[in-house]
Amino acid sequence: MRPLALLASLYPWPVDPSEDLRVALRTLGWERPAGEVVRSGYGAGLLVALGTTVLWLLPGTGLLVAIIGCGLAVLAVHAVHATPRLWATARRTRALGSAPDLVSRAVLRMRLSPSPERAAAFAAEAGEGRLAASLGRHVRRARYTGHPALDAFGEEWAASLPSLDRALALVAAAGSARASERDRVLDRALSTVLAGTRDQVRTFAANVRGPATALYAFGVLLPTALVALLPAAGAAGVVVTPVSVALVYNLLLPVVLAVAAAWLLARRPVAFPPPTVADHPDAEPSSWALPAGVLVGLAAWLVTARVVPPWGPPIAALGIGGGTALWLRYRPAVTFYDDLREAEQGLPDALSLVGRRVAAGRAVETALVETADELDGPMGDRLAAGARRQRQLQVGVREAFLGQHGALDVVPSPRIRGSVAVLALATTEGRPAGEALLSLADHVEELQRIERESRHDLAYVCRTLSSTATVFGPLVAGATVALADGVAGDALPGPEQSLGWLGAPVGVYVLVLAVLLTALSTGLRRGLDRPLVAHRAGGALVGATSAYLCSYLFAGAVL
Repeated sequence: MRPLALLASLYPWPVDPSEDLRVALRTLGWERPAGEVVRSGYGAGLLVALGTTVLWLLPGTGLLVAIIGCGLAVLAVHAVHATPRLWATARRTRALGSAPDLVSRAVLRMRLSPSPERAAAFAAEAGEGRLAASLGRHVRRARYTGHPALDAFGEEWAASLPSLDRALALVAAAGSARASERDRVLDRALSTVLAGTRDQVRTFAANVRGPATALYAFGVLLPTALVALLPAAGAAGVVVTPVSVALVYNLLLPVVLAVAAAWLLARRPVAFPPPTVADHPDAEPSSWALPAGVLVGLAAWLVTARVVPPWGPPIAALGIGGGTALWLRYRPAVTFYDDLREAEQGLPDALSLVGRRVAAGRAVETALVETADELDGPMGDRLAAGARRQRQLQVGVREAFLGQHGALDVVPSPRIRGSVAVLALATTEGRPAGEALLSLADHVEELQRIERESRHDLAYVCRTLSSTATVFGPLVAGATVALADGVAGDALPGPEQSLGWLGAPVGVYVLVLAVLLTALSTGLRRGLDRPLVAHRAGGALVGATSAYLCSYLFAGAVL
């Protein structure tokens, strides 16, 4: 937090931070006072204003630089003030993706033993992430306050996901319901959180198309089209300098786009991010990605130096070389995501097969062995490994799968681990647990269907953003740069009027677009997961750079 304190020292006057900012800082666990964050925002604005004032005093700059500086100063203040709130919102959004799983575990525990307190404790212990940790805190607090943990937990998250509060209220009500009505109440609880999650995602998908279209029009189409008008501006007497163009295309527009993207992501009601795999050995970043990126970037420099102006090789090296390095560095993590997703797809079948055998009178341990022999794929392999460990070490289901060096010890899937925790619980319940496991299989399948529907609802917007970042935006930018360069050479003779440098700032803007729009597209569908965003941004950089340079060459040849 040292930079924050330095920025705050530039504005020593008293401020009045909002309550929303205080709540966001508590959510993030930041120990810095809210007033310091507010003062640091004003300090950042003063620093930006000072920097642009220095640029304005340099020879060859005009009033446009001062106007841009004022806009950047205001954006800097707003960015610092809004970042904690947006970050806290993103964390809550990521956490709410596990809400249906948490309610499902509570419902399953209630089917086996109608005690809301035990259901809350089990849902917290068997889960992972911020939502389970929050429920765990309420469970511990309830031991001293007497306030029901499910009620307090639902109230805390009601503003972010109202259906979660209603579902947990039904779970708590099932504890006092008659036995003949309990299953119906629990089914309503699960259907409530599932329907609420689905409705919020669909509403967001319908509402996001307008802002996404505006982002495309004003952030991509209009700026790239205006490049072709720069020769006309020069002919009309308007001073067009590299400094002013760089400020607009490499500073002002990227900041505006970043703010707009953050605004859209902050309104994402629920995200279904991939599991966190930072500590898994199979998902460690590739160590040879950087050398490969340097070699590819050097090759791109040498090739483009023969066919494009001097601004082209640095753009090619940065975009193609840097994109290759990013793509290769995070490829192991993305491959591991795919393996986990394939294992999760087999989870409903595994639970269903085990549940049928337990309902027929088989022990859970025996049912696991028989299911592992019958089930193919990654999920069958993990069940076989757990059953083998259980048999060799003579330990229980929980120790065999979730204990130290267990079959799932390095499998960072909360859904798989939570479901196996239910299997471990079923070992003490006997035949009645069979119906609960069959119900859990249906719940997991429904959750997977909702996630697929969520990605499908956002597919149109996200595909548009991705294709714009990788193909259409760079194609338009390259063609307009070639057009502007050609028109300037004919209409504005003389080296002082040349726009041969224009490809550099516009090329940097193309690279920024590739990263920002790809991050936005990925964040809307899967949440801001660093390996996934970086991997896709790397591919987008390679595609955008290639499209930009090829479009420039083709348009230049035609013109």
